[in-house]
Amino acid sequence: MKVFKAGAAAAVAVVLSLTATACGGGGGDKAAEGGKDKIVIGIKYDQPGMGLKTPDGKFTGFDVDVATYVAKELGYKPEQIDFKQAVSAERENLIANGDVKLVVGTYTINDKRKARVDFAGPYFLAHQDLLVRADDNSITKAEDLNKKKLCSVTGSTSAQNVKTKLAPEADLQQLGGYSECLTGLENGSVDALTTDNSILAGYAAQEKNKGKFKLVGLKLSDEPYGIGLKKGDKDLQTKVNAALKKMVEDGSWQKAVDANLGPAGYKAEPAPQITEGS
Repeated sequence: MKVFKAGAAAAVAVVLSLTATACGGGGGDKAAEGGKDKIVIGIKYDQPGMGLKTPDGKFTGFDVDVATYVAKELGYKPEQIDFKQAVSAERENLIANGDVKLVVGTYTINDKRKARVDFAGPYFLAHQDLLVRADDNSITKAEDLNKKKLCSVTGSTSAQNVKTKLAPEADLQQLGGYSECLTGLENGSVDALTTDNSILAGYAAQEKNKGKFKLVGLKLSDEPYGIGLKKGDKDLQTKVNAALKKMVEDGSWQKAVDANLGPAGYKAEPAPQITEGS
């Protein structure tokens, strides 16, 4: 009997061990299925109106609202979301390494990025634009920047696009961050700031900046924002696309646009047709 009991106990131990392994193994793959307590989503921390971490540790912006809605449709409550900073240069690595499940951070869909990650969406169509002082009517088109001082962040493709293709005589000033450009724009040391119109609108909509700046309203490029995810995860891609469609259909998408970008007088285009995964 003692031998039988010992054998039975060992068998039970093996079964429990296997059960624990089954529950815990592959947790990363189950993150979007509700198999974990948390889902990690990459966002921008420094883009007012789109993705911003406030001094009190809260997260605000259109991308944050989109991420929260998608997570809800995947089975997660807001308190189950861990937002992780996803700087532009690291987004593909964060996804490929499994550090985040999704990236929702003004993430333009293009072929170079699609070689490493997949996208759901697009969920927003932005365009490169110019931000000028509210009382400045001298800049109505990109060519007006010739002989004027144009500001953007160091390494910005937006600024180079204007300088090389549209206004070769613009005096390009490249600073460390958009907030520095805004300071220059306000005090008159630069004449315009360029990047995606959604980002510009977010800065202009900040309480401290209201009434100081305006968007020129140009469409110097097309920037379809998508939600980045691990390459080959078609099941997750399908579910995220479905969540994005629902967000548009139930009015939550437009509500989020109005709340985050409306104060700058930003007129967003209608939600774009979803093309990824189709």
